Amino acid sequence: MAGTVIVLAVLICIVSIIIKGMINDKRNGKSIQCGGDCKHCGGHCH
Repeated sequence: MAGTVIVLAVLICIVSIIIKGMINDKRNGKSIQCGGDCKHCGGHCH
């Protein structure tokens, strides 16, 4: 039981770090779809 709780806590931490990074990238003008390189996507991702 304790092992399950520890694994769940680690997974929640990892997912929250990933989501925080995605939010920071979006705020900095980067996009998940094109990586902020608008010459390849025509600027549709911002």
